[in-house]
Amino acid sequence: MASGPRPPVPEDSDRAANPGGRGERAVSALGEDVAAAGAPEGGASPGRPGAAASRPVKGKAGREAARRRLQLLPASRAQGPADGAAAEDEEPLPAVPEEEEGEAQPLPPVCAAPTRGMWREEKVALYCDQVLRGCKAEDADEAMSNYLSEKLKLKDKWLGVWKTNPELFFLKYEEASIPFVGILVEATCTPRQSSSSCFKVTVSVAEPFSSNIANIPRNLVDEVLEELEHSVPLLEVYPVEGQDSDIALALEVVRFFYDFLWRDWDDEESCDNYTALIEERINLWCDIQDGTIPGPIAQRFKKTLEKYKNKRVELIEYQNNIKEDPSAAEAVECWKKYYEIVMLCGLLKMWEDLRLRVHGPFFPRILRRRKGKRDFGKTITHIVAKVMTTDMVKDFSSDTFLQQHDDLDLALDSCYSGDTVVIFPGEYQAVNLALLTDDIIIKGIGKREKIMITSEPSHDSFVVSKADNVKLMHLSLIQQGTVDGIVVVESGHMTLENCILRCEGTGVCVLTGASLTLTDSEITGAQGAGVELYPGSTAVLERNEIHHCSNLRTSDSSKSILGGVNMKVLPAPKLKMTNNHIYNNSGYGVSILQPTEQFFIVTDAFNQGAASGDKKDENRLSKVMQNMNLEMNDNTIEANLKGDIRIVTS
Repeated sequence: MASGPRPPVPEDSDRAANPGGRGERAVSALGEDVAAAGAPEGGASPGRPGAAASRPVKGKAGREAARRRLQLLPASRAQGPADGAAAEDEEPLPAVPEEEEGEAQPLPPVCAAPTRGMWREEKVALYCDQVLRGCKAEDADEAMSNYLSEKLKLKDKWLGVWKTNPELFFLKYEEASIPFVGILVEATCTPRQSSSSCFKVTVSVAEPFSSNIANIPRNLVDEVLEELEHSVPLLEVYPVEGQDSDIALALEVVRFFYDFLWRDWDDEESCDNYTALIEERINLWCDIQDGTIPGPIAQRFKKTLEKYKNKRVELIEYQNNIKEDPSAAEAVECWKKYYEIVMLCGLLKMWEDLRLRVHGPFFPRILRRRKGKRDFGKTITHIVAKVMTTDMVKDFSSDTFLQQHDDLDLALDSCYSGDTVVIFPGEYQAVNLALLTDDIIIKGIGKREKIMITSEPSHDSFVVSKADNVKLMHLSLIQQGTVDGIVVVESGHMTLENCILRCEGTGVCVLTGASLTLTDSEITGAQGAGVELYPGSTAVLERNEIHHCSNLRTSDSSKSILGGVNMKVLPAPKLKMTNNHIYNNSGYGVSILQPTEQFFIVTDAFNQGAASGDKKDENRLSKVMQNMNLEMNDNTIEANLKGDIRIVTS
C-alpha cells in the first residue's frame, strides 16, 4: 500500500491479508493453472512464501520489446497488414521467424513425487516429528527454511526445470495451451543470509537449451534471467531425474506444506498444539486421496480453498491500489472483501474439524418459512410425469384437484400444507427436497425401484425436512456426492415408508428434538451409520433392512465403528426397533456413542459446588445407559464386521 493516511479498513484486515509478509509475496504469485501444473499433490497456493514471487525488472521497455517478438507469426512478413492481423487473432500462440534460432530441445522428465506413496502415518511423522518438531505456527516458516537449508547443503549444484509464469515471456497466450513456461536450468545453492533467502536459488540456462515451448528464443530467456538477476523462487525449480532425490523430496515437502497444510490465519490465532492441527489436515488430505471423502465433495473443498486464496490476493491487490485519499466506496469495498475472506475461512475450519467431517457438518440448512394451507382451504394433488394419461387419474375421486408437472422441482415448489405429490416411474432431481417445510405427502406409483430420485452433486443436501409431518413413500433415493446425510430430519416428524435409500455419504440423520418413523425400507452404502440418532431424538424402525454401511474407504479402523444404527446419548434418544434385519455392515450392527468420563468431570465442576469429601458418582455412565429409552424386539443383527451391539466412547 502507499504510505500516508489509510482508509478505515478493519483493524486486522492488513494482517489477515498479509500475515508476516506473506501477502506481499502472494500478489505476484503464479496463476492457478501455472501453480497447479507445478504442485505435485495439493494444488497451487497463491500464498506460498516466495514460491512464485519475481523480482522487479530492471529494463521493462527492453523486456516488452523482447516479448513482442514472440507474437510474430512464421509467415507474418509475407502477409499484408490485414492478413497479419487476422492471423494473429486466429492464432495468438507465440512463434518466431525460422531464421533466428533453432528449436529448443524437449524438457527431460522431472523426479516423480517422492511423497505420493507415503502412508498417512509416514506423512504425519515427517511433518510433525522431523520438520516442524513441535514448533508454533508463527515459527513454521523458520522451520521450513531450516529443513530446506539442511537438505541443500548436500549438493550445491543440480539440474532442474524452472516452471514459471508465462507472463514473463508472453504478451498474449492461451492458458489452456501454455500452463507454464519450463526451462532447463542449472541451480546453484548458496548459504542463506536470512530465512526468506532459503526460498531463492541462483540459476543459469543449462545445455542443451531445453523448454516446453519449442520456439522460445534463447536470448529472450537470457534477458529475462538477467533482469531477475538469475535469482528465481526455489520452489519453482523441479529437479530432473537421475540425480540425488533428497533435494527433490525436500522441495516437495515444502511445496505440499504451503499448498495444502498451511493456512494464512495460522500464525494469527493461538494454537496450543500446532503439530496436532497439521496432523488433522494431513488426515483430511489422505481422506480425499483414498476416497473416504467422496470425489464431488472433495472437489468442493478444493474449490473453497482455492477461492479463499484468490480472495486474499484480491484484497491485497485492492489495498495496494488505494491512493493517499481513499474514498468511502473504497473503504466499504475493502470491508466487503475482508468479510468474504472471513466467511471462507470459517467454512474451511469446519471442514478441517474431524468430528464434523465424521458425523456431517450439521447446522440448520432450511431458512425459508412455511407456506401453510392455501387461502381457499383446498388441497391439490400434483401429478409428476412427462405426459399425463387418463389411466393415471382414474383412481382419484371426482372432487380431487389435480395439477400436472413434468418436473419434480416445480411440483414441490407449488405445494402447500396438505398437498400430495404423486410421482410416476422415471428419473428425477429436485433441489426443493432439501427445503421441506410444509406437511405434504410424496409418494411413488408403481415399483419403488422405478421411481428414482438422485441428488445434485453440487449441493450440500439431498432430503432435508423441518415440517411438522412429512411423508415419503414408495421411492428410491440415490445419493450422489452431497455432504449431509441422504435424509436429514432437522425438526418435526418424517415418515419413510417402503423406500430404498442408496447412500454415498452419511445415512438418515435425526437431529436433536426431531423424530423419524422408518418402515419397510432398505438403507445401504452409507459411509457412516445407516441411521444416525442425535441426542434427544426419537425413532421407530420396523421391518427394515440396513446393510453394507460404514463403508469408509480407509485403513484407519477407528473410523469404522459406526454401522447399521448409531445412537448418541445425553440426552438419550428414544428408539424402538422391531423386526429389522441389520447385517453385513463394516462397523457394529447397533452402536451407542457415550461421552468420556472427562465429560462428567467438567459437568460436575459447573453444576455442583463440590464440598470437601464429596465423591464422584463412578456409576454415572452406567446409569445413563440403563435409563435409555431403547426397545428392541425380534430384530436380526448378524454378520457385522465388528460385532452386533456395542457401547463405544466418543
